[in-house]
Amino acid sequence: MIDALRLELLESGLPLVEVTATGHGHHWSSHRLIDTSIGARMLRRRQHVTDDELTVELHDPETGLAAEVRYRSPDGLPVLRSEVLLRNEGEHPLILESVTSLVAGGFPAGGADLMWAENDWLAEYRWRRSPLRLTSPQLSDRVRYGNGKDCFTLAGQGVWSSCGHLPMGGLSDRESGRTWLWQIEHNGGGWRWECGEREGTAYVALSGPSDGRHGWRHRLNPGETFRTVPVALAVGEHDEAFAVLTRYRRTIRRPHHDHERLPVIFNDYMNCLMGDPTTEKLLPLIDAAAEAGAEYFVIDAGWYADLDASWWDTVGAWEPSATRFPGGIGEVLDRIRERGMIPGLWLEPEVIGTRNPLAASLPDEAFFRRDGIRVVENHRHHLDLRHPAARAHLDGVVDRLVGQWGVGYLKLDHNIDPGSGTSSHPGEAPAAGLLGHNRAHLDWLDGVLDRYPHLVIENCASGGMRSDYALLSRLQLQSTSDQQNLRLYAPIAASAPTAVPPEQGAVWAYPQPENSPDEVAFTMVSALLGRIHLSGPVPELDSGARALVHEAVAVYKHIRADLPRAVPSWPLGLPAWDDPWIALSLRTPAATYLALWRRGGEETIHVPRAELLYPADSKARLTEHTLTLPTAPSAVLLRLR
Repeated sequence: MIDALRLELLESGLPLVEVTATGHGHHWSSHRLIDTSIGARMLRRRQHVTDDELTVELHDPETGLAAEVRYRSPDGLPVLRSEVLLRNEGEHPLILESVTSLVAGGFPAGGADLMWAENDWLAEYRWRRSPLRLTSPQLSDRVRYGNGKDCFTLAGQGVWSSCGHLPMGGLSDRESGRTWLWQIEHNGGGWRWECGEREGTAYVALSGPSDGRHGWRHRLNPGETFRTVPVALAVGEHDEAFAVLTRYRRTIRRPHHDHERLPVIFNDYMNCLMGDPTTEKLLPLIDAAAEAGAEYFVIDAGWYADLDASWWDTVGAWEPSATRFPGGIGEVLDRIRERGMIPGLWLEPEVIGTRNPLAASLPDEAFFRRDGIRVVENHRHHLDLRHPAARAHLDGVVDRLVGQWGVGYLKLDHNIDPGSGTSSHPGEAPAAGLLGHNRAHLDWLDGVLDRYPHLVIENCASGGMRSDYALLSRLQLQSTSDQQNLRLYAPIAASAPTAVPPEQGAVWAYPQPENSPDEVAFTMVSALLGRIHLSGPVPELDSGARALVHEAVAVYKHIRADLPRAVPSWPLGLPAWDDPWIALSLRTPAATYLALWRRGGEETIHVPRAELLYPADSKARLTEHTLTLPTAPSAVLLRLR
């Protein structure tokens, strides 16, 4: 596969890497990442090919800048993973302003559609599709123009990699259905991709931070190196491109037992305690979660803040509150273990509340600063994990919670965006400091999992604001949303497999006492093709609602062994936010599962031959060719025959 993808790249007519540096801009002035002077001057030195890897070495004779462009195709998949290593072999420093991780061209332009995903708090994974010609109109007719000056561009900023848009995109040929999907594997918002037309065909360029979009600059002294963020480009027909990307994600992530076991998790936050846990409130929830079949019980935000204090601006020390747990938090953790579950805790490790004593005791250099002033965002400071004091603090916290208390699950949240970044020394661009912190953050996570390989870590950032494969190549689960409305969660849950494999996508299922049986089933179905995050006041449910919860968990445990090898498709198309019917299919070697949600519209929909898996006692009417759901909202899980 590397050979076929290599030919497409090497014969596209574009440089394999594009670089701007102060004093070395574009040879065709534009806002684009391409058409750079250094890129055009790069001469090929040599290349190395193995079964799944291609390395091309390039050199700019004017500046002495050398580049190694590294392409991999893991497991022979039709995916190209790319990153670039720059080395200054010249005699003078270079101030880098942009470096591409991948440039690819030769795609069809006239009949192509652009694809991208808008991603907001409570409204994640909303895919859009638009003809490329709307953003890159045909410029040539009787007079020929080879190149424009603009293109379709998306960029992230700050520490949330997926706030505003997923670090993903796609290009699809309407005639053939051939689809190219890409992702930028970076755990911060300093990323950018662009797609446009050049010389009659479409191209895509992917990068980390740049000067034009992020104010990023990096001084590369003689003998020094700089590595770009990794990116990946997958190809397939229609939805098969997402299936290819799903398989690829599984090949690059850190192995962990959680990816195969898929234990059921109860978390006390969403539509439940909402950051107000106490021993009195938790004990009945623990018993109800165990009876429902949960295997982990996670105490979410607020466990460290006294009852008369705010849990928001006191974060940082991670010591249990004596007023919330009069008998000590150990009493609650022991109860979780007695009921056959593994205890978990919520942390927001990268922040220190302004009212926490650590804000004064840790050195200024351990925090984000700009122009020598410590950054404050929403009553919190942000740690710079390049500093040894910041890292030592967090290592001490994890060693106490996991090593001493026996906690087996950590939910790592992140709820502020401290802006452009940090300057740890004079002359450092904040965006460069942010990139350094991002990489130190990944190194810290690797260290935690090296010390505690049994530990399960959930990636959360106000729900899905950090859905990226820098973090998910290391962490076991991804929070998909903070959405509290079960009707609005359905399109999020159905679209989540575009960004994260099913066995990593944590979906809330939070039945309420006032819910109808159809609504209880609706919220449970949302989680059955992902990772169940059970919540809600389960002890207060009536017997019928509790039976529906218990049934859903039992069905999930019956099918979950299939999910780690499942790939997604969307029989009704990728969900729109207001669609009356939503469908998600997971195809596995053993079976194909189909979740269907009805939020309105006609009662009946065409389906293949199938059997009803959940709920067993349903108003649904299933024939050989149709499914009728007489009420809305309602939902079912089917297995196709």
